[in-house]
Amino acid sequence: MTQSTPQTPDAPAQTETQKPGTDWWAEIKAIFWLVLAVLAFHSFIAKPFYIPSESMMPILLKGDRLVVTKFPYGWSWVSPSFHVLPPFHGRLFGRMPKRGDVVILTPPGRTEDYIKRVIGIPGDTIEMIDGQLFLNGVAVKRERRPDTMIPIDDNVPCPSNSFGDHQATGPDGKLYCRLPVVRETLPTGVSYDTIDEGPSPVDNVAKVVVPAGHVYLMGDNRDDSADSRVSLSDDGLGGPVPWENIGGRAEFITFSYDGSSTWLNPISWFSALRGGRAGDSLRGHETRPQ
Repeated sequence: MTQSTPQTPDAPAQTETQKPGTDWWAEIKAIFWLVLAVLAFHSFIAKPFYIPSESMMPILLKGDRLVVTKFPYGWSWVSPSFHVLPPFHGRLFGRMPKRGDVVILTPPGRTEDYIKRVIGIPGDTIEMIDGQLFLNGVAVKRERRPDTMIPIDDNVPCPSNSFGDHQATGPDGKLYCRLPVVRETLPTGVSYDTIDEGPSPVDNVAKVVVPAGHVYLMGDNRDDSADSRVSLSDDGLGGPVPWENIGGRAEFITFSYDGSSTWLNPISWFSALRGGRAGDSLRGHETRPQ
């Protein structure tokens, strides 16, 4: 009698699962399109901006970070974030800025960005006599306001200058930079605060008519601003600026640093933040024209 050996089913063949290799070309393309999207957003929609000087005090302090929108005035050769286009006249879907707008611009013959306030538009006559601004022959309303008290820090050291020592101790015992404030109100009803420390070389400007396609710009810190009152050789704007040189409109502050942070100390990135400045609007306060 033959005894059969029970047959066992064949074990399923073991297939080795191979992990697909990295598609480096696809990764490079994804990074390329991401960078392109970011640059396009910066160039045509909005971009962050860093305040490097004191020329727009008291509304802006050195160390402020803010949002600048690119589309309110249309687009020109300065719209791309890195100014890679050659200068050309005109703007795509161009709209003239309004008096009182805070704008970023590229000065003629330069590549860095400035930030200033629009004071005159095409056809306006601008004149300054002893610090008093005249617009189309009419004195712009000025109102002396209480001194501003700006906390002293690494970005606002408040050194003594030709106008004296502005350091003062506040009620909390801390040191502040005490500066005189004069509020200007334009005929449109837009008002804003300026710093006026006293007589200075830029307090007198002969009459100038703003040409077509140009704007006249000033910093709010009137005695310490290289603007349309200052020659190009002195790092100013050399008079009215072509509107093609305007890169966008400043909207609001996102956050602000006091200058004490260091890259190697992440804790300082938070401890150096100035409180109470995030969200501050940079649009002039509008009142009913007088």
